[in-house]
Amino acid sequence: MPGGGKISRELDVRLRRIYVLYAAGFGLLILLLALLEVMGMPHNWIGYVFLLVTFTLYAGIGIVCRTSDPVEYYVAGRRVPAFYNGMATAADWMSVASFIGVAGTLYVSGYAGLAYVMGWTGGYVLVALLLAPYLRKFGQYTVPDFLGARYGGNLPRLAGVVCAVLCSFTYLVAQIYGVGIITTRMTGISFELGIFLALGGMLVCSFLGGMRAVTWTQVGQFIILIIAYVLPVIWLSIKFTGMAVPQAGAAVALQHVVQAETRLQDDPAEQAVRREWASRAARMDALLRTLPESWEQERARLRDRVAQLNAADAPMLEIRSVERELAAYPATPEEARSRWYRDRQEFRARARAPTPPALPVPGGPDGGTRNFLALVLCLMLGTAGLPHILMRSYTTPSVRAARRSVCWTLLFILLLYLLAPALAILVKYVIYTHLVGAHYSGLPDWVAAWSAISPALVDVVDVNGDGIVQLGEIHIGADVVVLALPEIGGLPYVVSGLVAAGGLAAALSTADGLLLTLSNALSHDMWYRVVSPRMTPARRVMVSKILLLVAAFAAAWVAARRPADILIMVSAAFSLAASSFFPALVMGVFWKRANKWGAVTGMAMGLAVAFGYMAHTHPWLRELVFGIPPTAPAALWWGIQPLAAGVFGAPAAFLTIVVVSLLTPRPDAATEALVAYVRDPRRAGGRPESLLHGVGEGSAAPPGQTTGNAASLSPAPTRKKHS
Repeated sequence: MPGGGKISRELDVRLRRIYVLYAAGFGLLILLLALLEVMGMPHNWIGYVFLLVTFTLYAGIGIVCRTSDPVEYYVAGRRVPAFYNGMATAADWMSVASFIGVAGTLYVSGYAGLAYVMGWTGGYVLVALLLAPYLRKFGQYTVPDFLGARYGGNLPRLAGVVCAVLCSFTYLVAQIYGVGIITTRMTGISFELGIFLALGGMLVCSFLGGMRAVTWTQVGQFIILIIAYVLPVIWLSIKFTGMAVPQAGAAVALQHVVQAETRLQDDPAEQAVRREWASRAARMDALLRTLPESWEQERARLRDRVAQLNAADAPMLEIRSVERELAAYPATPEEARSRWYRDRQEFRARARAPTPPALPVPGGPDGGTRNFLALVLCLMLGTAGLPHILMRSYTTPSVRAARRSVCWTLLFILLLYLLAPALAILVKYVIYTHLVGAHYSGLPDWVAAWSAISPALVDVVDVNGDGIVQLGEIHIGADVVVLALPEIGGLPYVVSGLVAAGGLAAALSTADGLLLTLSNALSHDMWYRVVSPRMTPARRVMVSKILLLVAAFAAAWVAARRPADILIMVSAAFSLAASSFFPALVMGVFWKRANKWGAVTGMAMGLAVAFGYMAHTHPWLRELVFGIPPTAPAALWWGIQPLAAGVFGAPAAFLTIVVVSLLTPRPDAATEALVAYVRDPRRAGGRPESLLHGVGEGSAAPPGQTTGNAASLSPAPTRKKHS
């Protein structure tokens, strides 16, 4: 296009000016709030300011970038520069699981947590090599679009819609769950209200401007979340090790952590605490074995205890404690079975002695080399199959830009992932040196604050009654390590607000991308392509917005029920994506013989195997789906944990695609021409006619700049090359 280079340079200059001012303004906000905190500004007010300002920024971008043009709404006009698309993809990728989950998992699991870092980053190599360039060459709007065109007909498209809904909805629930935790801690409001308050922030961006608004909002969110992650870790490293490079400071701190864990293994007080936890686990085991009689006996014991305390005129605090325990007692034997099973597992975990991280992959029932490698492979395949990530390849101006965009994404993700291990070590160092051995009468405020939100996040209890905090008496959940980092390290509260704002940006950016994926799959691929092909462009966008609202409120409703741990939900989404989209897309690009029946049955088989394995082996899912009590033993295949179910689903899908495709007629000539074009358009002799319908050309405008309208959707048959 004549003048395209000049337009691109002008766009780059404009974007650079906008986002430099944006970053500088956010930095000034941090300094201003720090000054106000010194002057006595209440902590809750700081949280409200961070929440209000960041929501206002995101909403402002969303409002400025509002559009009803389908090309802008679905693919941001296809002219997002590679550098900024890399930032947007990194923000889309750095979900609440990455921002608050990776470092927390490393804190809890040690080296085993590196499986997440290796798997998620390794997946982008597969995206760059196997999928992103070819999907961009194909064009169109969504991943089910490719499946419908490549495999011919509505059946593969609808199969893609089902898979997109399953993967994206599961992932979306995890993001909204994380938003609820963060918003509650920032403002002190209830968890449920925090979820629906944050939901408004998501909808302002994605509802008004679709991919166009989400793209430029995600660039701004990436700037905030990377500042919020880097600054506290550097500050913590300087404060406790005197080193400005967190990795160097973590190396020094790790030596002290290993020495402390070695010493605590033989500490008499720690051994007494571990024996108490083991005793409690044995008691839970005995109660589980004698159900339902034990349920009646325990309830009667609590009632008798309340009567005895009242008769003895015991302190009101003790009476109220037993009364609360009785009020929260399981209503049915089945509920008691689930609760006592969870308690038994927790008590057993807390009864184990701390193990110094001497091996790169720890052994044990929940670890081992086999599980480590299985999880890495599952996360790699899942990353390369997530539709909200693959959709970003449609927004670049060319195939070359799509490849460069993935490289920039990896670089931006690296900024966070290189710091996650250092953060986990530094937090563990502070816990071992400042909390272990402290008196319960002088516990830091953050313990009570996070315990009030949920004991699953932070729980410190005097098990042996000596008034001294032992390591075995401390429970810190993986989801809270990053969010509580400033308070654990004794940093100013403004840093806590900054970290919460970063976590909120991570959750909102991913949630926006997932919401678009869900609504686009339902509106564009199902409603428009299958139900009502004559729908006008404006109506298509309107239907997408309505379905976006439905998906958002449905996910918020599920998240408000606190269904499971964040990493469990995220891992389930990756297993489903690895077992459905990845095999169908790879075979669609690299094997011409793959046909409609092979793809559809392969995706169905992959989903059935992955979900079936998770449902039969994960205690929470097994009870939810089949009503099987969590105490029943799980039959693991080769000892692989349900988090890595995709390693079984993906091979099943690949094998099914090959076998069924060979047993059924081969694709027609038009389909093979499409594959040849996507693989190498020069040898294929130009763009197939099947791609000319519905591919709009447009430009992605940065915040404050508008482009095009629905008229820009007209086909362009003279344009042979899309790159």
